[in-house]
Amino acid sequence: MTSVLLLFSGGLDSSTLLAKLVADGKKVHPLFMGYGQKHSRAERAAAFRVASRYGVVGNIVQVDLPCLSDSGSALIDPTNEMPHRTYKELQKEVGPSPTYVPFRNGIFLSYAAAIALMNNIDEVALAVHASDYSNWAYPDCSPEFVGSMASAIFTGTYMKVRIVSPFLYVTKAEIVRLGTVLDVPYELTWSCYTGGIKPCQECPTCVERAHAFEENGLIDPLLLE
Repeated sequence: MTSVLLLFSGGLDSSTLLAKLVADGKKVHPLFMGYGQKHSRAERAAAFRVASRYGVVGNIVQVDLPCLSDSGSALIDPTNEMPHRTYKELQKEVGPSPTYVPFRNGIFLSYAAAIALMNNIDEVALAVHASDYSNWAYPDCSPEFVGSMASAIFTGTYMKVRIVSPFLYVTKAEIVRLGTVLDVPYELTWSCYTGGIKPCQECPTCVERAHAFEENGLIDPLLLE
């Protein structure tokens, strides 16, 4: 059985990927990264809820990265206001989004590769998707970046750890469509960047998430509560 270390936030994308990996018969080890994000508590709780639903909560690996706490990202810095714009609006501006955390995925993947290698895990999976890297809003989600990291990690682990990113060329709406088929418990997930009790429905990821459900003729279950 192929084993996979999944970069897992408890959000819509990574939860759908968890469901896909389980459906594909792989042994999944969810990896939760805490890096000072404002929504860390909500993400962590969601990660454990979803992992428990799939029977992999006992496999969860947790890593905290205080080195990113001074990044200035709107995801971390309390003085940096969260943008209340859609990703489509943000993507009109070429360059990193205000919510970009410098080289975050590079750091995540490096940690994950080391953990995978030490524990004889075959693959590291991440759920980045097409809209993540439009106009280089998140350059560390781009095909160029993921491909380069995959090559470096495969070589650097003596050809023992592969990077897999099956959603790299699909949209969030397509991810929701797949998740609906796989019966992903989206009511257990969390995406909002503000980390409140309920989704703010204003931050970019809340808006994008709602639109993804709407494109499938659905309503986000978190908005029904």
